[in-house]
Amino acid sequence: MEKKKLRRQRKENQRKEKKKAAVGGRKRNTGAGRRDWEWGPALGTPYEGGSFKIDITLPDGYPFEPPKMHFATKVWHPNISSQSGAICLDILKDQWSPALTLKTALLSVQALLSAPEPDDPQDAVVAQQYLRDYPTFTGTARYWTEAFARTSSLGVEEKVQKLMEMGFPEALVRSTLASVDDDENMALEKLCTG
Repeated sequence: MEKKKLRRQRKENQRKEKKKAAVGGRKRNTGAGRRDWEWGPALGTPYEGGSFKIDITLPDGYPFEPPKMHFATKVWHPNISSQSGAICLDILKDQWSPALTLKTALLSVQALLSAPEPDDPQDAVVAQQYLRDYPTFTGTARYWTEAFARTSSLGVEEKVQKLMEMGFPEALVRSTLASVDDDENMALEKLCTG
């Protein structure tokens, strides 16, 4: 009886989530309780103009357990792992409540990009740079936004040409671009890592 009630409540919450307004972004259902979310952060930050993707997985215990979120786009930020994209945010851990929603969680992540918490870091190296050399931190964060979070307006042929100019063979470039939905940054990363 209790399981049935929980299941019904979970379905109702998921239905409500779909109807709620987007948080300045767009979502894609990727199946099996997973979603991707993409949006750009506030103006005046080093992340301005970037398009960041977050992978979201709803655990079986949702809404009683927090959604699992991590950045799929590389981000230079004290509270986000520069290696794995893991997010250090209290409401995604011990401060989660069933009253919170995905929209609340996404707004909190967006706020975190605008106001980092370097005293509670996910990435200690980035946090130290933020605290000790803020201008270098800002420059690095802007560089990473340019390198990994800009959506390119280039057509496929221009992307192929650009990657070939870096020394990669055409056939490999074309197949790699196709495997990442023509995302030039993802293709470059995949080509460089073998």
